[in-house]
Amino acid sequence: MSRAVARYALSLGAGILAGFLCWLMGVPTPAPPWIALVGLLGIVIGESGGRLLLARLGHLRAASSGAPAPDGDESARRADD
Repeated sequence: MSRAVARYALSLGAGILAGFLCWLMGVPTPAPPWIALVGLLGIVIGESGGRLLLARLGHLRAASSGAPAPDGDESARRADD
């Protein structure tokens, strides 16, 4: 299991435990409404999509100019700015 998957699994487990404890104590959960969670999912998808789009455009530009494609390294991206 990769570190990222382990973090997501740990986060999900902590959330399930918190929800169970709220139920056990009889208090309402402090979770946001579903519409807010859908909005957060949209933000994550948009961020990932933007990153993929920029990487794709970088590879297309590099292929058309004959230069090597960027590897997505943050330090290289900052040097170009």
